[in-house]
Amino acid sequence: MPRVNRTAVLTLLIVSSSVFLLFQLYYYRNYVSKPGPHILSRTGHLTASDVQWQTVKTFLALARRFRLPLFLADTTALTLLSQDALRQRDRLVREPHCSFLCTGRPITSFALHANLWKYDPGFLSAAEQKGFQLLELRGDDPRLASLDSLSGEEIPLHILLRLNDHIIQVVFLYERSGNYLWYGELRLKADVDRSFAPFKQLDFGRHTGALDRPELVLTVVDGLDVRIPRNVSHFLSEQRHARFLECRYRDARNFLQLYPDDSSPESVDFRRKVKTLLHLAARTLAQLNIPFWLSSGTCLGWFRQCSVISYSRDVDIGIFIVDFRSDIIAAFRDAGLSLKHKFGKVEDSLELSFLSEDVKLDIFFFYEDRDVVWNGGTQAKSGKKFKYIFPRFSLCWAELLELKVRVPCETLDYVTANYGATWSIPVRSWDWKSSPSNVQENGVWPPAEWAELIQVY
Repeated sequence: MPRVNRTAVLTLLIVSSSVFLLFQLYYYRNYVSKPGPHILSRTGHLTASDVQWQTVKTFLALARRFRLPLFLADTTALTLLSQDALRQRDRLVREPHCSFLCTGRPITSFALHANLWKYDPGFLSAAEQKGFQLLELRGDDPRLASLDSLSGEEIPLHILLRLNDHIIQVVFLYERSGNYLWYGELRLKADVDRSFAPFKQLDFGRHTGALDRPELVLTVVDGLDVRIPRNVSHFLSEQRHARFLECRYRDARNFLQLYPDDSSPESVDFRRKVKTLLHLAARTLAQLNIPFWLSSGTCLGWFRQCSVISYSRDVDIGIFIVDFRSDIIAAFRDAGLSLKHKFGKVEDSLELSFLSEDVKLDIFFFYEDRDVVWNGGTQAKSGKKFKYIFPRFSLCWAELLELKVRVPCETLDYVTANYGATWSIPVRSWDWKSSPSNVQENGVWPPAEWAELIQVY
C-alpha cells in the first residue's frame, strides 16, 4: 500500500478551505449584506418580491445614470410608508428586506416633472439593453387647446417599461398656469398591445388629474435611494381626488362666435376684480381647510364659455354644510372682505354674502337629502324661504382665471338643473326667486326669528 503524503494532503485541505471561505465572503458581500431582498428564496427560485425589487433597482439605476429626478408615486408603496411609524418596530424584527416596494402588485409607479424630461434616446436604448420592453403613450397638449391657431402637438403622457412581467409606470406631470401639476388620461390607440400591461390597475391614467406641486425628500426605501413626497398622506389624499375636467374650449369658441363677449372697459375691469376675489376666496378657504366649488352663474360661465359672465356682477361658490366652520366669517373679514348679508342658520338654508369693492361673493351651503342635494335662499323683505334642488354630484378639479378650482364632475347635470335645457342661451334678465329651473318655495321664517336669521349689512 503506497504511503500517503501528509504534506500534500494538508496543502490540499488548506487550499480547499480557503476557496470555500473566499466563496462565502463573496456571497455575503454581494448578496446577503446588501439591503433589499436576497437574490434567491429558500427554495432557490426568484420570488415575486425578488423580481419586483430587482426591476425597481435596475430602473432606478438607469434613472440615476440619465439624471432623471423621478419620485415614487405608487399609492400602495406610499401607503405602507405612511404607516411606517406604527409598524417600524415590528418591521425591523420581522421584515428586514423589502417592506415597502414589494407590494405584491404587478406595477410600481413613479412620476416626473415633464419640464425636467429631456427626450434622450440614450435612456430608452439603455433601458432596452437592460431587457426592458417599452411603451410610450402620447396625447394632445391641453395648454395649447385654448389657442385658436394651434390644435396642440402631442406630448408624452406615460411611459411603461416591462421587465420580468413587472411594469414600471412613469407619469409625466406638466406645469399649468394655475400653479399646479397636470397629468393626462391614458388612452390606448388601436395599434397598442392591450396585453402589454394590466392597464386597469395603473395608479395614474384612468382620467386626467391635477395635483399641487409636492415637496420632495430623498430617502432610502428598502435599500434604494428614492425621492418621495415629504407629506405622504397629503399626496395620497390628493391622488384619490385628482380627477380634472378640461374646459370645453371648442364649444366656448362656438358660443363666443354667436354671443361675442363684452370687451368694454367696465367688463374687462369686472373680470379682473373677479379673478382677484376668486383667488382671495380660495386662499382663505384653504387656510380653513374648507373645500368649495364653482356654483350658479360662475359655474355656468366656466362650463359654457371658459370664463366669467361679465353681466353677472358676482361670484358664486358652493360649500357642503358639513364643512362649515364657525370662524369662516371672521376669516373673510380678516382677508379684507365685508359681510353683506347672512341668511338662515347652520341647520337650515345658510347663505353668506361678502363684498369686495363692488363685486359680491355669494357662498351657498348645500344640504344632503336622500338622493338629492339642495341650497337655500331667503327674501329679506318677506322672510320667504326658497330651495334649489340638484342631483347628487362629485367634485372634480378645473381651471378658471389661472386658478385650480373645483367644479361638479357632472357639470352638465348641475347646470341643467339650475338653468334648464336652454342654459347655452344667455339670459340677462334673471330673477333668483323664479327664473331657476330647480327653485321651490320652502315656507317662511318665523317673524320672531328674523333678527337672527335675516341679517343685512
